[in-house]
Amino acid sequence: MSGATILVADDDRGIRTVLGHALGRAGHIVRMAADVATVAGWVAAGEGDLVITDVVLPDGNGLDLVERIRATRPELPVIVMSARNTLMTAVEATERGAFDYLPKPFDLTDVIETVERALAGPAQRAAAAAEDRARVLGDPDLASADEMPALPLIGRCPAMQDVYRVIARLVGTELTVMITGESGTGKEIVARAIHDLGPRRAGPFTAINMAAIPRELIESELFGHEKGAFTGAAARHVGRFAQAQGGTLFLDEIGDMPLDAQTRLLRVLQEGEFVPVGGRGAVRTDVRIIAATHRDLGDRIRAGGFREDLFYRLNVVPLRLPPLRERQGDIAELARHFLNRAVERGLPRKSLDANALAVLAVQDWPGNVRELENLIYRLAALRAEAVIGAGAVREALADGQRSATTDPPDDGDSLSAAVERHVRAYFEAHSGALPPAGVYKRILREIERPLLSLSLAATAGNQLRAAHMLGINRNTLRKKLQELDIEVSRGLK
Repeated sequence: MSGATILVADDDRGIRTVLGHALGRAGHIVRMAADVATVAGWVAAGEGDLVITDVVLPDGNGLDLVERIRATRPELPVIVMSARNTLMTAVEATERGAFDYLPKPFDLTDVIETVERALAGPAQRAAAAAEDRARVLGDPDLASADEMPALPLIGRCPAMQDVYRVIARLVGTELTVMITGESGTGKEIVARAIHDLGPRRAGPFTAINMAAIPRELIESELFGHEKGAFTGAAARHVGRFAQAQGGTLFLDEIGDMPLDAQTRLLRVLQEGEFVPVGGRGAVRTDVRIIAATHRDLGDRIRAGGFREDLFYRLNVVPLRLPPLRERQGDIAELARHFLNRAVERGLPRKSLDANALAVLAVQDWPGNVRELENLIYRLAALRAEAVIGAGAVREALADGQRSATTDPPDDGDSLSAAVERHVRAYFEAHSGALPPAGVYKRILREIERPLLSLSLAATAGNQLRAAHMLGINRNTLRKKLQELDIEVSRGLK
């Protein structure tokens, strides 16, 4: 639509000038004001085809203006701009009924595209809104902003603004979300934010890390098991689906889920019910699913490691989290946040000088936000000075790189450390609760399976030689192979 009248409310003369020129060149008539009252008067008089408003204005709040316009002229679209580029700003703008939210500083191309979408005719807007609801928004019955919790999502860069927009559009919905991103980008934090802002926030948030659960126990962890269902099942165990009833189930590292468990999960998502391991009756499930992975599931599907039909079930709303190297403008804010967190954990209060922040800003951060967090805690704990400089940061970064690239010692300690990491992850995956009975046997099976498989591979399947190498009786080896369901032909070629 060309020749539309656009009402702009912003107390920054520079912003008004830039928008006036850009929108004028696009063929629109632009009326500009520095306050809420003037624009509200124009709207009340029936003027304007579109309103663009800042949030903070000298005589009021642009979000309140959105509500007033919605009450008197609900057909008039409003675009909200803000330099307070936080998740809650995006959520509240969406909640109040804004057509869209634009963070400052904005790209003029994005502004023009958003304006043209907002100025589409009522029929086109209604069709687009219906499509958005079906694809992203769902039920528009949104929670009050006063009830919104404070969320630990830090960052104002453009990449994070895209994340905030998607989360804001998910408020009030129960759509399945697939979060992708490198390790350490904060996938579980985002999943919790979606839950805490959604209609199931009064219900439980239950998480399970697929990479931390032994493959033969994944079905038991997801769906539970009855007493005596398998060796070591000394008591009934309630699975994560049952624990998450009425809330959200977060399936972290879904790309590491074995194919047989994927098949069972797909059936549950299709039918809305599951049967505990060793159980007889089906249990209805009422959970929202949020999945996450650091893997490229397209590659996994092509390699036969992930079911395509399950992917489409989970990938209803895709949400990509940017790596920290795409968020360098957020590093200083994140560092200050972690320094405050360090104080809450009993460490002395520290700060970083400008040179130290400059060093942090140019790092590649392969471990992403988690790597930065660990570095800040290490600096807070080990440095004596109250103001940490660039030299201390470089030294800590170099220590971290040496730790990451040093080969593990070729002795029993390296295997012990690897087992400890695996067991620790298994315990942490239970979110503070004790794992079901039989941990010893489960972990032992996880160690024995690769050990025996690789031993057979090394001896070309010769069980006698493998038993001799292992230092066990051949009959014992045969018994173990049967218990662990290991085929003699299986092994490395």
